[in-house]
Formats: sequence, structure tokens, C-alpha cells
Amino acid sequence: MYELICIGASWGGLSAVGRLLADISEDVTLPIAIAQHRHPGALEGTLRELLALQIRRPVTDVEDKTPIEPCRVYLAPPDYHLLVEPGSFALSLDERVQFARPSIDVLFESAADAYGDRVIGVILTGANEDGAAGLARIKARGGVAIVQDPRGAERRVMPDAALAATVADAVLPLEEIGKFLYGLCVTPAVTQR
Repeated sequence: MYELICIGASWGGLSAVGRLLADISEDVTLPIAIAQHRHPGALEGTLRELLALQIRRPVTDVEDKTPIEPCRVYLAPPDYHLLVEPGSFALSLDERVQFARPSIDVLFESAADAYGDRVIGVILTGANEDGAAGLARIKARGGVAIVQDPRGAERRVMPDAALAATVADAVLPLEEIGKFLYGLCVTPAVTQR
């Protein structure tokens, strides 16, 4: 069974992430980690507050060694890489990747290394190629790769790069990704009862 959903977004991501999180059923109890490209000087807490207005799940700006708990949304803070370790998160000030910190690649690759085939990666709108290598790593480790349909993305560079890097399990319009996650995370458990 899956243990973690990772979402990556850049240009246009605030709207896309908010919509996706609002669409994910409360029956999906997996923790959700998000790397959203932001300006290094962005105020910490602003993205959390905006998302908290749109969804019912608790939203947390990650601090180093924050434990990973079900039913929560975790945000990479501005100007830090968010890394996944078994059971917790770590923060890093390592060099930027694809000109970004937080880097989607860093989040996805560390999640794949920590949880292998129990990770679901989702790439949304964005104007650079960050996330493509990370999604490929998730897929190579047996996890699930989901990409927003580039035709509906505000900026299609990121979804196009992800599709060029790996074979996605699903390429969906934004409004269908939440239902797909429900099918992956809830429907199999209901069927097994």
C-alpha cells in the first residue's frame, strides 16, 4: 500500500495545488508533501495560510525532523530543499537544482529512496524541467507517476519534461487527479474488506 503522496509545481502552481488538494477526498489519509517553487524571500506561512482556506486537512510548513503523519499536508519552506527520510522530513540548504530551492527533484528522489514503491508522485504546471528526474526515480523504484495533462497546465514545460523522462501511469486534467488518487488509495482497501 502507498505511504506518501508527493506533489511538485511551479508557475501556476498555487492555483493548481489548491484545486488538487480541495479535490482529494478526506478518505485519502496519506500524508502529502509539496514542493512549490517560490521566491527565496517569500514569507513563510503565506502559502500555508492560503491553502488552509481551501482545504480541511492540517497544513504544515516543515521544520527539520518534522515527523510524517497521516492526513496532513507538508510544505517545503521557501529557500530550503525538502527531503524525505523514513518517518520524517529533513531540510537542506544545498545548491539549487534547476534554479530552484525547494527542488521538486530533491523531494521526489528522496521520497523514492526512502519509500520505494509506496510513493505516488504528481507533477503539475511549471515553466522549467524540475521534477522530471524525480518522477522518473519514483517510477523506477516502482512508485506511481501522475502528470497533469500539459494541454490544461498554465505552463506546460514541467509536465512535458516529466512525460519525456518517464512513462506516466496517468496523464490527467487537473480536475481528475483527485479522483484518480482516490482510486489508488481508497478503492483497493474497500475492495479487500
